[in-house]
Amino acid sequence: MSPIRRRRTPVLGDGGAPPALDLAAVTKTYGEQPPVRALRGVSLTVRKGELLAIVGPSGSGKTTLLHVMGTLERPTTGTVRIDGVDVDRLDDRGLSALRARSIGFVFQQFFLAEHSTVLDNVADGLLYAGVEVRERRRRAMEALARVGLEQRASSRPTKMSGGQRQRVAIARALVGRPAIVLADEPTGNLDSATGASIVELLHELNADGATIVVITHDAELAARLPRQVHVRDGLITSDSARERIDVPAEIRS
Repeated sequence: MSPIRRRRTPVLGDGGAPPALDLAAVTKTYGEQPPVRALRGVSLTVRKGELLAIVGPSGSGKTTLLHVMGTLERPTTGTVRIDGVDVDRLDDRGLSALRARSIGFVFQQFFLAEHSTVLDNVADGLLYAGVEVRERRRRAMEALARVGLEQRASSRPTKMSGGQRQRVAIARALVGRPAIVLADEPTGNLDSATGASIVELLHELNADGATIVVITHDAELAARLPRQVHVRDGLITSDSARERIDVPAEIRS
């Protein structure tokens, strides 16, 4: 893989870096009879330059939290700010523009267009950002170089290993230079050795300045990241960047 410029990883809890993501007392409720309280008062700040895991078992609320952080769903109550922008102040069009500009997604299933080249798959990450074709392809090649795949730009995803396809998906998430990258179970479809290489890549990209949140059920993966936020029953139960979490009794019930 191409050498990646190193930078100092910010100290956890360092108030100097501005927030890439800020959630305050966020709730999410579905249905009415009876309502399902998927998130029950979540407050979380992710500062620019952080690398962290949000970890919890199935049904803990971490997928709903991912959707709210990624502006794929609006919270029932509470405030979500992405790169300083209060998402509640945006209409659907403005929200889509914010998502295209400020959030990169990496999914367990890759979601690559099998009959397009690797370069075009990555360039498609800029389709809704108003970037002309030549610039999209230039930035796509740059992003591929960051993940060590510039030599595979003309390949098709069907000719690549799972680890290589996940690197393509990461390049696509990075190509728009987003404020934050949300990676949903990025090693879930990979064997342990390939998964370890993806975790190392995330560390390298973070050292190069990327802000990355990994959503996972894998406690071992989470332990390899600088910060771990544990979620259960729609609540943050622990955060390694904080000494303790005080959960109000009315929320615990």
